[in-house]
Amino acid sequence: MNELKILVVDDESRMRKLVKDFLTRAGYQVLEAQDGEEAVDTFYSIKGINLLVLDVMMPKMDGWEVVKEIRKVSKVPIIMLTAKDQEQDELLGFELGVDEYISKPFSPKILVARVEAILRRTVQTEGEQIEAGGIVMDVGGHHVSIDGKSINLSYKEFELLQYFMSNQGRALTRESILNQVWNYDYFGDARTIDTHVKKLRNKLGEKGSYIHTIWGMGYKFEVEEN
Repeated sequence: MNELKILVVDDESRMRKLVKDFLTRAGYQVLEAQDGEEAVDTFYSIKGINLLVLDVMMPKMDGWEVVKEIRKVSKVPIIMLTAKDQEQDELLGFELGVDEYISKPFSPKILVARVEAILRRTVQTEGEQIEAGGIVMDVGGHHVSIDGKSINLSYKEFELLQYFMSNQGRALTRESILNQVWNYDYFGDARTIDTHVKKLRNKLGEKGSYIHTIWGMGYKFEVEEN
């Protein structure tokens, strides 16, 4: 995986070095930025960055502003690091398009495991497609179309739809969705999933009705017969 580039953004040099050392040992090419402005400049100037590890509290431009700026042009996976441990911060991050959320202090080995999990899912086999009810997912190209028209999904929305479409007709608990899509045990409440499902339904338009709510349990993706 040494060709995959990761941008580590943190105003604490010791934290950047810690994260860089572990990711470098795992075989990644690691770039660094010490504030939000430098992060955005680096992202625009260096092509092919595959993932960002981004701190929230930074001078000049904080992590939230960096996410907003990058999400204007890219769906690149983003892992947020923060010293805060508050639910509203996690929900805000997911709303903005953050893919993972890790509170400091954290285990560098866990961070590497989450990075590897995300990149395994993003580096897919070209040509793999999933189709259902007029929705076509090009997994390798990370592209979705409905009746031939492209739609824009965030990375997590894409992952969520892929999980739903790969399990058509199956009732999926919120726990299984969190474990499979977020790839780790999440100890918050169900609003994380519900927020993403709501946004996904809106983007799918009338096809959003394929995602059925199972009250008290979770969701089921099922194409409605005409």
